[in-house]
Amino acid sequence: MIPFARCTALALVGALAASAFAAGPRVLPAGQLPHDIRLQSLKDLDGEFPFTPPASKAAWDARTERVRRQILVSQGLWPMPTKTDLNPVLHGRVDRGDYTVEKVYFESAPGFYVTGNLYRPKNVTGKAPGVLFAHGHWTDARLSEASDAELFGEIASGQERFVEGGRSRFQSMCVQLARMGCVVWQWDMLGNADAQQLSLSLVHGFAKQRPEMNTVENWGLFSPPAEAHLQSVMGLQTWNAVRSLDFLLSLPEVDAERVAMTGASGGGTQTMLLAAIDPRVKLSFPAVMVSTAMQGGCTCENASLLRVGTGNVEFAGLFAPKPQGMTTANDWTRELATKGFPDLKRLYTLLGAPENVLLHRGEHFPHNYNSVSRTAFYNWLNRHFKLGFPEPVLERDYQRLTKAELSVWDAQHPAPPAADPDFERGLLKLWHEDTERQLAELAADAPEKQRAVLRGGWDIVLAGGLTEAGSATWEMQAKQDQGDWIQMGGWLRKPGQQQELPAVFCHPKQWNGDTVIWLSAEGKAGLYTAAGQLKPEVQKLVAGGATVLGLDLLFQGEFLADGQPLTQTPKVKNPRAAAAYTFGYNPAVFVHRVHDVLSAVNYIRGHERPSERLSLVALDSTAPIALAVRAQAGNALARVAVRRSDFRFGTVLDLQAPDFLPGGAKYGDVDGLIALGTAELKAAGKTDSADLVADWLRR
Repeated sequence: MIPFARCTALALVGALAASAFAAGPRVLPAGQLPHDIRLQSLKDLDGEFPFTPPASKAAWDARTERVRRQILVSQGLWPMPTKTDLNPVLHGRVDRGDYTVEKVYFESAPGFYVTGNLYRPKNVTGKAPGVLFAHGHWTDARLSEASDAELFGEIASGQERFVEGGRSRFQSMCVQLARMGCVVWQWDMLGNADAQQLSLSLVHGFAKQRPEMNTVENWGLFSPPAEAHLQSVMGLQTWNAVRSLDFLLSLPEVDAERVAMTGASGGGTQTMLLAAIDPRVKLSFPAVMVSTAMQGGCTCENASLLRVGTGNVEFAGLFAPKPQGMTTANDWTRELATKGFPDLKRLYTLLGAPENVLLHRGEHFPHNYNSVSRTAFYNWLNRHFKLGFPEPVLERDYQRLTKAELSVWDAQHPAPPAADPDFERGLLKLWHEDTERQLAELAADAPEKQRAVLRGGWDIVLAGGLTEAGSATWEMQAKQDQGDWIQMGGWLRKPGQQQELPAVFCHPKQWNGDTVIWLSAEGKAGLYTAAGQLKPEVQKLVAGGATVLGLDLLFQGEFLADGQPLTQTPKVKNPRAAAAYTFGYNPAVFVHRVHDVLSAVNYIRGHERPSERLSLVALDSTAPIALAVRAQAGNALARVAVRRSDFRFGTVLDLQAPDFLPGGAKYGDVDGLIALGTAELKAAGKTDSADLVADWLRR
């Protein structure tokens, strides 16, 4: 394979070519970096996250499968953890005449408690609608009471209507819904109110890494091993939402066909995610959160992989065409009416249900779930669940419950230990072992299903395969006749992605149809000796008739201004040391490098004279990249040769290490990649020479 289309128009050795190759295969002038968008600042949670509606329902169906799986993988819910007994405890029932309130706690996982209150209507005939109410970042939200200054200010501005009921917007919502005939479950965010097994400072204020939790065994949250296993506080919070829905539907009086979820701010984030991944939710109402702007600032709203190539508006779109409402405020949602919501409206129209999406505008109010916004939810619920109330449905005042009447823990029901680091480690160990057990059982009983789980997970971890990596074009920069072969330097460009890779083709004049992509930690310089000659093993391949391609992957070779190997990958400018702020919005450098190689594979396969056999070699620290490419390239590769090593993604203990990969340990680690590949694989021993590998490739 040779890029003849460009090379025939270029002269042989010229002054530029001579200077380009005099000290090795440099393509760009000294000091000049590639024009690659990946060298610019990384995307963060305050970026722009537009949503483009699909052109057809078929296109949307394919997209929804992918984005929904991305959410599940990012949350550590692919495969879904084993659902153990909830062991619910209900006590402290208070009767308010037309509704009751109970204290509840249950185990979303053994020993891991979800706490909250259950509001039930009295004198309901038949099945009752169920509502999940997730709160956001209000201190002790479920148990909180507004101060006089806060309350009177909200009444004066029209946000609240009553002195008594306005003290707690959380109770007000639940009471009104119960009066409308709904069973309401309101539970605590992690680290909030009664849920203190993981502390507020850990879950919502994590600032710096904890060396004692950054270990290959018995790791803690936010550590590199936790990220490599896709274990996060957001994932735990999403899991608690799944189990909350399980609990609500376990109540015999709840109508499974009329289940709604709502919440504001961080509760809106929880609402969007559960509605996106769990089809049991029939109506969704995320308040003051859907936006093309800020995506969620808390550590509990961010997870590695979650928003790479997507965002909150598209998450909301995953619920279409089911009924969905949302609100705005004088915050990052203020432009939703012109940015984002029109696209959701077009999506709902495409799916035949334009009337099923609602925007209640409230830019004149601050960021909260006030009485006016709650009324919009009541009306939406009333309309779609056919509750039969005249609209507008307005709240009536009520007698608030005290903190003691709401709190689930007491002398008869003692709280579990708070902020116990051993509990944290044990919970993550339990989570990890459950995944390992599930994968092992599938391997024994249903290997094709196990393979589907592995492939589905790795596809998200590696941001897709050949299609997502994109096609490349070749642009020649310099050419030299080396006698029996031609050396060509230039760029493999990915125009649609604004990326370019300095590359060198070593092409024999008597080409046998074979092409070898040779990876090296040095980039394309790895083809050459210090004297600028082809290494003997590369020379052997070229002399035997194979074209050899060397390329600088991201942050190799000519991507390095100082020429020094990359030791710390870029991160976003966020003072908190949580990986999700970087890797929730940007692929890891490892993933970019995998895509660089896949793009080269695409170029070679799509050339007017495609190779008869395409091979890949990585005999140094690039071996995991080659194995990832092999797993994603399917039949595009014939042979892959790597140097055997003890490297495992789960042992990387630095979030900025070039080989750090969120999710890299979740699906069998390196062995999982090997299991997915189909190309013939040679794992060269540590003492095997590169010359022997070249001989194997020539066979």
